[in-house]
Amino acid sequence: MDNSVVTLLILLAGIVVVVGGVLALRLHAFLALVLGALLVGVLTPKDSLVQYSIEKAAVEIVELRSGSDGQELLLATSTSKGARVGTEYIVMRLGDAGLTGIGNVKITKFEDTIVKDTKRTLAFASSDDDLELKTTDVIVHPIDFEAAKSMAGKTVGERVATAFGTTCAKIGILIAMASIIGKCLLDSGSADRIVRWALGILGEKGAPFAFMMSGFLLGIPVFFDTVFYLMIPLGKAMTMRTGRNYLFYVLAIVAGGSMAHSLVPPTPGPLFVAEQLSVDMGTMILAGCVVGIFTAGTGYIYASFANRIWELPLRESADFSLEDLEQLSKRDINELPPVWLAMLPIVLPVILIAGYTVLKSTVGGSGGFMRVAATLGNKNIALTISAAIAMGTLVWQKRTSLKDLAASVQSSLASGGVIILITAGGGSFGGVLQQTGVSNLIRDLPEASPIAIVALAWGITAAIRTAQGSATVAMITAVGILAGIATPEQLGFHPVYLALAIGCGSKPVAWMNDSGFWVIGKMSGMTEGETLKYVTPMSTTMGIVGLVVVMIGVSVFPMV
Repeated sequence: MDNSVVTLLILLAGIVVVVGGVLALRLHAFLALVLGALLVGVLTPKDSLVQYSIEKAAVEIVELRSGSDGQELLLATSTSKGARVGTEYIVMRLGDAGLTGIGNVKITKFEDTIVKDTKRTLAFASSDDDLELKTTDVIVHPIDFEAAKSMAGKTVGERVATAFGTTCAKIGILIAMASIIGKCLLDSGSADRIVRWALGILGEKGAPFAFMMSGFLLGIPVFFDTVFYLMIPLGKAMTMRTGRNYLFYVLAIVAGGSMAHSLVPPTPGPLFVAEQLSVDMGTMILAGCVVGIFTAGTGYIYASFANRIWELPLRESADFSLEDLEQLSKRDINELPPVWLAMLPIVLPVILIAGYTVLKSTVGGSGGFMRVAATLGNKNIALTISAAIAMGTLVWQKRTSLKDLAASVQSSLASGGVIILITAGGGSFGGVLQQTGVSNLIRDLPEASPIAIVALAWGITAAIRTAQGSATVAMITAVGILAGIATPEQLGFHPVYLALAIGCGSKPVAWMNDSGFWVIGKMSGMTEGETLKYVTPMSTTMGIVGLVVVMIGVSVFPMV
């Protein structure tokens, strides 16, 4: 059987286990992802493992040209990577039998030069006289070649555990700190203060816009379900005051919170996607906010029109009676933290991380100031500082004892631990998927237009989201399939566009298999039919608009 057919069947088997496990067997997403990873690992042929490891360790070919002594290669390597004048590299070529060795090249000299506005050390290598090189050839160091063969000898359990651990190392601290920030924002009243501040500025007429913006802002460190739990009582309380626009308020909250959930780290989905595609977190935050303006704005416009056509009555629900809502609307604002302190845990990491990204690309250098900026702009450090501020606010505002603070943090870490397990399980699944050589199925994509590539990424994510319901699981699964082509050299554009397309693809189609669908419906008092009628079209529309924005961005400003 052809290798590509085998790989496709393995891919489909893994997806069926994940989607079927969540949807049909009602398995926890973590278990479904790990089972999918184990199945894919068992089915992956050893030759595919060797080929994947070799291609991952290969040296980038910058240019192939004719020299005075025959063909000459320019390789992106340096002495720090073990290269020396006289070092021989193995040349391998992909054929029907997989990667096979066809000869050697020998490094003759090194030279520092500028490649795509970046200073690179290039190694000049000459080939055997009778060897006709191609730019598609794979150049690998003999030590890396032996390491690749050794990797293929690892057990399935070792490979799954390695991918799991690698993912935890990348995102574990971030998700844990984001969970602490979110819990402390809720317990200290900071989140409530942010929403009331926005409402105070914009007034009754601007209340829907205030809900959308507050939802987006709170959705950056807080999971969407929690954001909706927090804000829907405020939307109901506002309806108690005004006697109208309840549907507008509900949909505005969904528009803001759900788009941040899919586009802006450190929310787990976009955080994981950015890590897998090697997208700088600051770049992902900035780009996610830009696309989020358009998508959440589209949701706001949709909500405005829907509110004119339909009316959603304010009903009692299990979470709040109408009497509870009346008391909430009269809560003294002096019991809440000041605005600047309430917003600091959210805004500070964005400033530190995105600020360092901007400084690095504009100022550069390696002086003392940049070293401090690099330390503070590190995503783990920035989130840890913000978590400390959020905890301090809780202690100061509520006069919370250290024992109560410890209980609050423990509760947040218990919730965050589940998210870490799901995300790391997704890392295992994505890791073994890449070892199958799934990227070879889309090897010709870089030759297609950037629009076609981002559309494919969006379509894969949307299909998985529609099938199994979870936006986060859809993003994790899709990036596992697409990560093999995620370098700017292969894509022809910055991988952040691929990450954004995956984020927007996680919006269609929200229906009964999505936990968020039930949270929105039950908490707002909507029936299932009303939720399908009002929320599902808006979510789908936002995802489509997001795809269009990404397509325009990748065409006009590819960032390479």
